[in-house]
Amino acid sequence: MDMKTSFNKTDEWMKRNARPLEAARWEYHFQEGEKDRVLDILAAFQNEDGGFGHGIEPDFWLPASSPMATWAAGQVLNEIGADSQEKIVQSMNEYLLETYEPESGMWPSVLPETNHYPHAPWWHWKEGVQDNWMFNPGAELAGYLIKWSIEGGEAEKTGWSSVGKAAARLMETETMDSHEICNYQQLLKLLKPEAFTQYTSYSYSELQDKINELAENCMEKDTAKWGSGYQTLPLDIIDHPGHPLAGKYKHLIEQNLNYYEDQLNADGIWEISWNWGDASDAFMVSQQYWKGVLAVNRYQLFQAFGY
Repeated sequence: MDMKTSFNKTDEWMKRNARPLEAARWEYHFQEGEKDRVLDILAAFQNEDGGFGHGIEPDFWLPASSPMATWAAGQVLNEIGADSQEKIVQSMNEYLLETYEPESGMWPSVLPETNHYPHAPWWHWKEGVQDNWMFNPGAELAGYLIKWSIEGGEAEKTGWSSVGKAAARLMETETMDSHEICNYQQLLKLLKPEAFTQYTSYSYSELQDKINELAENCMEKDTAKWGSGYQTLPLDIIDHPGHPLAGKYKHLIEQNLNYYEDQLNADGIWEISWNWGDASDAFMVSQQYWKGVLAVNRYQLFQAFGY
């Protein structure tokens, strides 16, 4: 199929099968849909404490608020250009202030309550699990807290407190998985470069160079290995033409775009490359939700690179 035909197929699938949230995001990005429509649907995932839950991240179904689910909501809010005056954003900031852990500078990535609801095995809580997650998603949550806060207020100070500890972690580590790397990348995109020198021990360029080094180390550059399990592909890291690694890996980006096109099924949808290790009804539902998420995210990449 050519890309126009693929898009039309995807559009039909999204309207028939996607969750309302992904359907609204799809319309917002590609069909001049309303921002308020996305906000209205997103609000259904928000709890009274300002945090988000209810399976907004399809691999864990905890209805109560969690920092990780709140991160998923923050990504949507950021992509539609939400501002600090939105009630949904203000409530989210209140939740982040209440759940911040000053000693570590983090937000807990996985909560014990997660274990009581359907979830993928990597979301299972146990003692010491935070060591596996570190500043995923804390680095990005700190960025949202600062971006959507009053200058000089408690939220901004809390955010920069977290960023200072996250920056130290970044500069000291030799390896990092792609998810945490993306959290750090997003942090740098959310905030003014000059602010890092003011509030941390490192400059923006020092942090950027370190992120790039870690990103290159975790990215799978052998195209023959793509599709064999859960790999970090170039477009998992390099999400727009202005990315600092885009020029160096231009050929791999083109191959990745072609690979994504080739992986589209007859319905214009991608199958997910992971599973929960079981054939539960919950995983079947999660898998369906993820198809909508992947469609929105990957067509945004096609759009960004003019594919």
